[in-house]
Amino acid sequence: MKERILTAAVALALFVPLILVGGTPFTVAIYIMATIGLYEILRMKDLHLFSLPGLFTWIVLIVMLMPTNWSNTIYEAIGYTKFELMFAAILMLLAYTVLVKNRFTFDHVAFSILGALYIGIGFYYLIETRNFGIEYVAYAFIVIWMTDTGAYFTGRKIGKRKLWPEISPNKTIEGAVGGIVWAIVFACIFQYFLPVANSYLILIVVTIIASIVGQMGDLVESAIKRHYDVKDSGKLLPGHGGILDRFDSLLFVLPLLHLLHFVA
Repeated sequence: MKERILTAAVALALFVPLILVGGTPFTVAIYIMATIGLYEILRMKDLHLFSLPGLFTWIVLIVMLMPTNWSNTIYEAIGYTKFELMFAAILMLLAYTVLVKNRFTFDHVAFSILGALYIGIGFYYLIETRNFGIEYVAYAFIVIWMTDTGAYFTGRKIGKRKLWPEISPNKTIEGAVGGIVWAIVFACIFQYFLPVANSYLILIVVTIIASIVGQMGDLVESAIKRHYDVKDSGKLLPGHGGILDRFDSLLFVLPLLHLLHFVA
């Protein structure tokens, strides 16, 4: 527990100033974290980021992460959209399967591209959310952290019925509900000081959905790790695992907030 707290404190000391500054420093930091996340997920299938197919996959990721202002500038400069650049990199990956006579297969291409999409979409919306307003980033993190904290303490105190033992044996239904309640309480406190919704009713509804979706994001990453027999996605954060272990909920929550037009 001490190791987890110390790691969290150091991570916050480094990450919070970047959120406050925003702009290019924040975007570059997200590019670095997303790249580490891509490295982690490729490694689960014994694929290597530092290889030719890894390079093409990384190109898909970095293009996807481009904030709107960057992608507009690139389009004006070279006349290609983000989609077209990503599609070109995917074609190169498919062509590579022929050049190496299926030592790198269509299945590897599919895993690589889906991995880049899984990581890239969530982190792209983190960049876009920060550009829209820092209060929405703070709201998202509060919902995720309070859901995790509430689920942990509620589950330890009264948790009896397993939520999904085949995927995550320690999670309970009581803990999941407790996490939602904690998220609502702290979201309402945040709304009082820094409004992000037009009404408390909208805030509560969005928070309930976001808390549930965040927990689903956590379970999705657990399912991926269990399928590939991996305990943690990485070792970058002692006591916490890797980038994907810490941002799995965020990868689901931030796209959701935009899909619901809560951030728009």
